[in-house]
Amino acid sequence: MWNTPNLLTLLRIILIPVFVAVFYIDTPWAPYAATLTFGAAALTDWLDGYLARRLGQTSPLGAFLDPVADKLMVAVALVLLVQADPRSLLALPAIVIIGREITVSALREWMAEIGARAKVAVSAVGKFKTIAQMVSICLLLLHDSIVGPLAYGLGLVLLYVAAVLTLWSMVLYLRAAWPSLSGQVTHGPEENKKNRASGLTGSS
Repeated sequence: MWNTPNLLTLLRIILIPVFVAVFYIDTPWAPYAATLTFGAAALTDWLDGYLARRLGQTSPLGAFLDPVADKLMVAVALVLLVQADPRSLLALPAIVIIGREITVSALREWMAEIGARAKVAVSAVGKFKTIAQMVSICLLLLHDSIVGPLAYGLGLVLLYVAAVLTLWSMVLYLRAAWPSLSGQVTHGPEENKKNRASGLTGSS
């Protein structure tokens, strides 16, 4: 249970209060420290998934913690950014991204209940969404730094790209799950067992 991927996921969760504390420090280096902290957390997101696949160290705990850590880190960062710059230009994509995460998480939970979670596994669009999301947040965190105006503008563009991709991936997940949601497909005990075993992966 306490393998390297899971420890990296726990580190990502521990970094959340550190990130919040650094974000609110009133010093010139705070934006850089906040960006570095968030960037380190984003790196562990990629690294724990890579190591879990490479070393064959997937586990139920990791399958649970990984998406929780991801969603918490992104949601906290977006809430802090909107609080620092409460304009609709930033709030709208933040609402879309957080709303999508809640919807897809609920969808995955329900699909897992009927043993069909593998049908809403990570898609390529979800991975591109995650990259755009993480890079955009890192850039937006540099708002009060020397490179603030340029970084903020680029970060805002990427955040809208991430919002579009997040809606697209949600549609793909809902489309894959629709036969189960609409009752067109039923899942017996054997299929449920098989799908639960294949569903021990992270999510984006």
